[in-house]
Amino acid sequence: MKVVLLAGGAGTRISEESEFKPKPMVEIGGMPVLWHIMKEYSYYGFHEFIICAGYKQEYIKEWFADYFLYTNDVTFDYTDNGKMTIHKGIAEPWKVTVVDTGRSTMTGGRIKRIEPYVKGETFMMTYGDGVCDVNIRNLLEFHKKHGKLATLTSVIQKQEKGVLDISEKGAVRAFREKKSNDGIPINAGYMVFETEIFNYLEDDMTVLEAETMDKLVATGQLMSYQHKGFWQCMDTLYEKNKLERLWEQGKAPWKNWK
Repeated sequence: MKVVLLAGGAGTRISEESEFKPKPMVEIGGMPVLWHIMKEYSYYGFHEFIICAGYKQEYIKEWFADYFLYTNDVTFDYTDNGKMTIHKGIAEPWKVTVVDTGRSTMTGGRIKRIEPYVKGETFMMTYGDGVCDVNIRNLLEFHKKHGKLATLTSVIQKQEKGVLDISEKGAVRAFREKKSNDGIPINAGYMVFETEIFNYLEDDMTVLEAETMDKLVATGQLMSYQHKGFWQCMDTLYEKNKLERLWEQGKAPWKNWK
């Protein structure tokens, strides 16, 4: 199953670093937060990723092009027409497709653009700027059991994120965009979609968190997997530093790999 990562925004609220690189490439512990998210999914056996790039998308492509070389021993033999030999070393079991989904495309539009790469399969999706210790296998099992088109992961946190009204059985009864000081379930990403979701996405200007969610709610096709563990976005430098401290102290809840 493929994992779609939204990594195309400019990250204006963390402009101290995103001026030079896409926000998902801002580093925690010396590695991009995007890498941390991919390691989370890979821990549960999901190794195929589609990255929806946009703002400074060349930075993401160059990083992945170099990552294999940086994590392995390499011999460059200039006596043999510059032959390059990769020796045994560290390598991720990943297949990564980086798609330029446009600099100004909205979130729903970015997902719409990668439809050819999904090819009729159920797929997972999350944002490229937040880490979580959610059990991906349990999330996927929940999605398969309820039989709806879409599942999102919700957490209880007082932050300015998309707000959910959820029934006792997990059905999403209403979705609205962020308001200050909300202390009820919020959208943490870590979603699962059936490919029929593309019928709810119109063009580049489609906002996933607005009209798409409204349509899913109206048709009874949106469910919530309620997560009571750790989740943290990285919208600001303060939040970036918070994640950095957790990593440096060896207390990063999202680090489930060795």
